[in-house]
Amino acid sequence: MLYFKAAPCVEGAGVATPATAAFGAAASRATASSAGAWTETANEAVAYLDDGLMIVDQGRIVRIGDYAALAAELDAGVHLTDWRGRLIVPGFIDTHIHYPQTDMIASPAPGLLPWLENYTFPTERRFENPEYAAEVASFFLDELQRCGTTTALVYCTVHPGSAQAFFAESHARNLRMVAGKVMMDRNCPEFLRDTAESGARDSEELLRRWHGTGRQLYALTPRFAPTSSAAQLGACGELARAYPDVFIQSHVAENRDEVRWAHELFPGRRSYLDIYDHYGLLRPRSVYGHCIWLDEADRLRMRDAGALAAHCPTSNQFLGSGLFDYAAARGAGMPTALATDVGGGSSFSMLQTMNEAHKVARLSGHHLSALEMFYLATAGAAQALGLQDSIGTLAAGAEADFIVLDPRATALLARRTAGANSLEELLFAFAMLGDDRAVAATYAAGRLLHRRPDNC
Repeated sequence: MLYFKAAPCVEGAGVATPATAAFGAAASRATASSAGAWTETANEAVAYLDDGLMIVDQGRIVRIGDYAALAAELDAGVHLTDWRGRLIVPGFIDTHIHYPQTDMIASPAPGLLPWLENYTFPTERRFENPEYAAEVASFFLDELQRCGTTTALVYCTVHPGSAQAFFAESHARNLRMVAGKVMMDRNCPEFLRDTAESGARDSEELLRRWHGTGRQLYALTPRFAPTSSAAQLGACGELARAYPDVFIQSHVAENRDEVRWAHELFPGRRSYLDIYDHYGLLRPRSVYGHCIWLDEADRLRMRDAGALAAHCPTSNQFLGSGLFDYAAARGAGMPTALATDVGGGSSFSMLQTMNEAHKVARLSGHHLSALEMFYLATAGAAQALGLQDSIGTLAAGAEADFIVLDPRATALLARRTAGANSLEELLFAFAMLGDDRAVAATYAAGRLLHRRPDNC
């Protein structure tokens, strides 16, 4: 058995209830509303303990509570991993990220479509080489662990080998990951093109191999409607019906030029989102990146379908795609979570993503609290993905995916957190001033996968 003496831990979302303690330990005591990440009962979703003990056995959290109460139950001579002075939170969940774009992050372009043509597609061509795919997958997962991300919804390339390489590396690390081979049969270079038939066949072979293998989960992944024919989207919908527990991921309404293009290609559909809905690709466990240029009917349809909007603030600003409307999303009850989108995004760090998400929310007239941001990156995302019993929480029975945040990681962060008077202030400082340096350690299924050298 592994034991983790924790001061502190936190989990959840909403308005902070503690007013004084800067550190604590926590377990989930509530779930999100039917809207997913948005909840009006956020106070109940937070649990915070000043001095906690978390007991982990065989990859799951067995007990969590006050150290004074649980320590007496430990066997004599048990070694404790002591993280006093740090903050333990559930591992971050990144709901939209492209591992093949790792090597072209921070590439200049005037917009989404030329960025794809000039950088993304040529880089993705390299994944026809399985050795290259394996090397990038290893670096990519190292980077996620360094930034405290323990689960992500990952796009591979059109090459089946790219997905095979990713899953093999993730499985070796016992990570809870969701990924899929991109399906793309038109409006792309020939060297990245599959067919409706081969895309469906390769996807089914991969999902039968990997979905539910260890902690791996599969996502049907049409890149976006303009690069899939009606036949391909139809085939993808058939797979979705045949395998109702798999995930679906794609892009929608990211850029105005892209929206116009989608309308030209599918003139009979009411909206860009309606294209996916028509082919049976809007349902629980479907995740759509960006969702900037949706109208009210689209947001309500996302809510009713149980589909998740993956908000990618660093990417949207980097490519000038637009500003996600938090007020409208919340008003419609549209499930929403945070994502980095690398390499359109400019950082693997969910803390830096929170920083940008807060600013985008302010520009749409909404104040996004720190507790809300942490919720969107943990329990809220898990709830919207239907994985709330496994990840995003420190509750007993959950998979032991958690991270340790260091409030003294940098001089400025240490100075600000020393004066924090509430949990909200402490977490807000992490969201505004933190990055990968603030992640002292990352655990997956109870196993230490990353530890900063200066925290040894």
